[in-house]
Amino acid sequence: MNVNNLMAELERKHPGESEYLQAVREVLVTVEKTYNEHPELEANKIAERIVEPDRIFTFKVPWVDDKGQIQVNLGYRVQFNNAIGPYKGGLRFHPSVNLSILKFLGFEQIFKNALTTLPMGGAKGGSDFNPKGKSDREVMRFCQAFMTELWRYIGPETDVPAGDIGVGGREIGYLYGMYRKLARENTGVLTGKGMTYGGSLVRPEATGFGAVYFVRQMLETAGDKLEGKVIAISGFGNVAWGAALKATELGARVVTISGPDGYIHDPAGLDAEKIDYMLELRASNNDVVAPYADKFPGSTFYPGRKPWEVKVDIAMPCATQNELDGEDAKRLAANGVKYVAEVSNMGCRPEAIDLFIEKRIVYGPGKAVNAGGVATSGLEMSQNSMKISWSREEVDARLHQIMSSIHHACLEFGTEPDGYINYMKGANIAGFMKVARSMVEQGVI
Repeated sequence: MNVNNLMAELERKHPGESEYLQAVREVLVTVEKTYNEHPELEANKIAERIVEPDRIFTFKVPWVDDKGQIQVNLGYRVQFNNAIGPYKGGLRFHPSVNLSILKFLGFEQIFKNALTTLPMGGAKGGSDFNPKGKSDREVMRFCQAFMTELWRYIGPETDVPAGDIGVGGREIGYLYGMYRKLARENTGVLTGKGMTYGGSLVRPEATGFGAVYFVRQMLETAGDKLEGKVIAISGFGNVAWGAALKATELGARVVTISGPDGYIHDPAGLDAEKIDYMLELRASNNDVVAPYADKFPGSTFYPGRKPWEVKVDIAMPCATQNELDGEDAKRLAANGVKYVAEVSNMGCRPEAIDLFIEKRIVYGPGKAVNAGGVATSGLEMSQNSMKISWSREEVDARLHQIMSSIHHACLEFGTEPDGYINYMKGANIAGFMKVARSMVEQGVI
């Protein structure tokens, strides 16, 4: 495999899909040497096959708003690779959704799911519909219209969507209700469901919890400990909530949150009361963080700025892709940051990652750090298939075990001669090689 030649061909076929091309290049560059040591992969053209989705569904979603006006959105499902199990990946409802973003997320999902040790392939989907400011009835009507188009292509052994940005418990409920009506069956076809109809305990917190478990192992491997560390996080949705909650519980101090309006610096650190307040604010369709500073004295709101200028030990981007760029990375490095862990998917720009690795700052990529969410979705699938429900302690114990397995795989494939752990290289090689071997064993299909 020659990465530059392959990327040139992809850029020719998919011009303008910057997020997708970025994700593909990041993986291929790190696995190129290992890939070329296995001639059977080149003989089966695994690289050329793995970078293209199996199929993409695009459809219009007409729905009626509360004023009786007809609205039309676009819907997508990218079924990327199912070599090791049913397609699995979230649905994102946000105005920024386009095919490039969904292809990047679906491509990342292949290897993230492979790392979990669970039998799940990679997929992603969503719509440019914006739930913000919509009534419950409008959200319900949109979800029902969306599922009317999607339901034929998904199933518990075929493709199992979940939530993502803009798709929480409310949306999953409406989507599942319509699927159940159309398919005339109760199955585990969606994850992130409510506890009254097949959901799993710990699922809402799992991405943030799993990220903190992974970070704790990063620190322990480096001879350090999480207790007493100061952490900057971005965002304040479910992912940031889970990360802040677990980090605080384990003795760290989370001093930032952020929104589209700017960020909050709270030197005292978030606690349960502050986290609950922000969740209530988010639930009211208010995604700004400025009110936090009025509510809690001692904190400061910085409009239009990002939290990566604060002096911290650990940075954990929890919001969206490419949120931490090269300049942010320079500020973090200058302020002595020791660890960076992506909790969002592809949260760091390539130049930021390069700087972290160059300066030997320990960097954990999203496909490893945030895999706890999809891992717990996989556990929900297992519970649904067996028609049982595990306790919170059982699910959390399995989540611990999975994150530990992912960390071990990163160490196995990412340890450099000088002892530095290149977690990006380790995660990419471990996930890629598992899927690649499976594709070779199953033939050209």
